[in-house]
Amino acid sequence: MTARFLETVFTPAVLAAQAANGSREAFTHRLGADGPDRIGEPEAAFIGARDSFYLASVTETGWPYMQHRGGPPGFVKILDPATIGFADFRGNRQYISLGNASADDRVALFFMDYARRARLKLLGRMRAVDAGSDPDFVALLSDAGYKARVERAFVISVEAFEWNCSQHITPRFTAADLAPSVHAMRARIAELEAALAERDAAAGGPAG
Repeated sequence: MTARFLETVFTPAVLAAQAANGSREAFTHRLGADGPDRIGEPEAAFIGARDSFYLASVTETGWPYMQHRGGPPGFVKILDPATIGFADFRGNRQYISLGNASADDRVALFFMDYARRARLKLLGRMRAVDAGSDPDFVALLSDAGYKARVERAFVISVEAFEWNCSQHITPRFTAADLAPSVHAMRARIAELEAALAERDAAAGGPAG
């Protein structure tokens, strides 16, 4: 957990809750950030391998709003150590995150790797880049082989991030995660079936 992340989320109410529950002193020595966090190699590799994340924004009436975002692995691009971006695919056309960001650009992103029980939280400020106003930049954040209509790009200036522990994360695996094991199992089954068929043929037919 970075000092910048702590200083961003440790509001007076949070500090009061920590003091009341006896955890305030545990975090005191971890404060004192000089500026926004910068994405390093571990964060870039983790984000670059994800095919989805959760995006939280804030409505003008103060309600938090959470949305799932998905795409091909690596659809969230690292533009530089202070900036990430992703293509905004056409969906249900509610435009809630888009509208929220136009009024309050603060967002939170939650990246999950269930198979390896790892998670990364990122805080930042998000702006939209319309495909019509800057098509070359939006194309830079798009994936040519992915069949989805890109309406715009979202660019996020990183403020802070936090790696969470693996406690309480239940391992879950995608079809792609399991594919090598399933392929090996099917190959082994085919090998055993061929061996049985060969044995039966040598014995004059299947055993009764």
